[in-house]
Amino acid sequence: MTDELEELRAAMRKASPDPDPTSRAKNLAMAQRNFDAHQGSTSDARLTSDRRPLVGRIISGVTDMFQSISTRGALTASTAIVAIGLFVVLPEGRDILTPRSPATLGQEAVTPKPIVAPTDLEGRRERSDENFAVQSEELLDADENESFVRTGNLAEAKGDRVKLFSRTQSAEVDAAAGMEAPMMEVAPMRELAIFGEPNTEVFANEPASSLKITAQEPVSTFSIDVDTAAYAVVRSSLMAGFLPPVDAVRIEEMINYFPYEYAAPTVGEAPFSQTATVMTTPWNADTKLVHIALQGQLPALENRPALNLVFLIDTSGSMQDPNKLPLLKQSFKLMLGQLHKDDQVAIVTYAGSAGQVLDATPASDRTTILAALENLHSGGSTAGQAGLQQAYAVADAMAKDGEVTRVILATDGDFNVGISNPDALKDFIADKRDTGTYLSVLGFGRGNLDDATMQALAQNGNGAAAYIDTLNEAQKVLVDQLSGALFPIAGDVKVQVEFNPAIVAEYRLIGYETRGLAREDFNNDKVDAGDIGAGHSVTAIYEVTPVGSPAVLNNPLRYGAETPATDETGELGFLRLRYKNPGEDRSHLIQTLIIDAVGAAGAEARFAIAMSGFGQLLRGSDYLGSWSWGDAIELANSALGEDAFGYRREAISLMRLAQSLAK
Repeated sequence: MTDELEELRAAMRKASPDPDPTSRAKNLAMAQRNFDAHQGSTSDARLTSDRRPLVGRIISGVTDMFQSISTRGALTASTAIVAIGLFVVLPEGRDILTPRSPATLGQEAVTPKPIVAPTDLEGRRERSDENFAVQSEELLDADENESFVRTGNLAEAKGDRVKLFSRTQSAEVDAAAGMEAPMMEVAPMRELAIFGEPNTEVFANEPASSLKITAQEPVSTFSIDVDTAAYAVVRSSLMAGFLPPVDAVRIEEMINYFPYEYAAPTVGEAPFSQTATVMTTPWNADTKLVHIALQGQLPALENRPALNLVFLIDTSGSMQDPNKLPLLKQSFKLMLGQLHKDDQVAIVTYAGSAGQVLDATPASDRTTILAALENLHSGGSTAGQAGLQQAYAVADAMAKDGEVTRVILATDGDFNVGISNPDALKDFIADKRDTGTYLSVLGFGRGNLDDATMQALAQNGNGAAAYIDTLNEAQKVLVDQLSGALFPIAGDVKVQVEFNPAIVAEYRLIGYETRGLAREDFNNDKVDAGDIGAGHSVTAIYEVTPVGSPAVLNNPLRYGAETPATDETGELGFLRLRYKNPGEDRSHLIQTLIIDAVGAAGAEARFAIAMSGFGQLLRGSDYLGSWSWGDAIELANSALGEDAFGYRREAISLMRLAQSLAK
């Protein structure tokens, strides 16, 4: 038997001689290129169409590779090929491949574990094409020099270090064969992969407001905004370790996130007070800031009207992550403690289809409401249109004269069944708001957050948009500020400022890019605008350049005078406000002079200005000159005020974090 085995071995060696070094190198290089063609090329159509798990695609790539070299001649020439390293190992939280130079080969890149909670592996098994625990996706190039390949949170699945394929060995082989191969390394986690899913986020924003020449365009008109979503999204990004996308930064929402101690309105007059003050600009001594403040009255809420709430909850598959549906449940539990016994709650859910899971139930029956919340589970696609239609139908049935009826939509905004276009959603909601049922929107989760859709819904549903990234934020929105979110005191509030060209050469509105109105919209009561809730404050800031200031950026026209004769009145501008009382169709007008009398800014105005500077730094504004993160931090520190809940101190911590990340 032994002799027969030896004869067989000798015959095999004779049939398959060892290749020479050059042939061996070429064969290895060919094998590597075949692997790349099936697995690593961003130009291959398969990269964008194959949605299988990473390990499944690796196995397929290896199979195809060996099929391509499995002819009789190739087998004879490649019997001695050593298996190219495919054993996959990834440090926890590491999930991106990026090109690197040969000089960096062998250097380990260590990244922090993602902030988000561990992936729900069972949910991912259900969604996986090959019953594998980890879903993987490819992402588009971040730029022309760098491509990203996301591999899923495999470290969570395996509970161990995972090694992604490294091409060090094959690169050396290719070099020996006179061929070049791309060098790859596992690089630090980036924004696109930090949330464990392909980043499909869409934010509603516009380019920063341009500088206006007063003589040519003296009037500025906009709708007020009391949304706070942008600030919470910025915080979520910074806490996850990266600067937020520029479009996620809506400066007016960062300013208006905070409560301010502005002068309260006089009882019996307008439902809100208005003040306009002028101060020196901290980032440019040759310009001035016009700080406009509105403060809504806070009526006694003990005798408030009954509240009818319809919770419209997204239970689609995209809501399975811990910072989505589980956080949503916890948030609504906090809110229940603020409701009166005469209030009612109903719950409508939507995924593949919409359904009512809780009929109108008295808020005092907490056991029934909590049980309905606990029984919610995620799965299916996102039938947003059906959910909205059913929620409004339920709200109509609950509504009674003298009561407040509100639909509260809780979602990641990922509408993909029915109405999925923001403009179509806007028209649908606009048709419904006239019934007296308002819509508020709460966003949850990151990675596929559709901020554009959420903004379209909230702005056209006479409601506010907030983003819930932590239970603390749920406490702020649904407990501390519940009255402001659900009980309007003034509707369709519009602001119009006419600047005096004899005193102001140029001006710009800081923020409110998505809230701009045409000049003629101000007097048109059919044009919708933002609402002010009980106790809400609203802030707007203009930067103005005085006539004759060295800060003027536009040259005078050659033909025609741009400025009239000198004005000695001291009137820098004229402030007009329009609003409607709840339930009314006709607006009321308020007018206030803006006097050019620069004085010391109070703490409330200084903090608002610091936040406007923070937002401009995040957006990369060209108007700040050498004003820095440190300057913003110093200004905010000087205006902490009482800060009972620590919101301002948190903002300063975020500024410091942004300062470090920006380096």
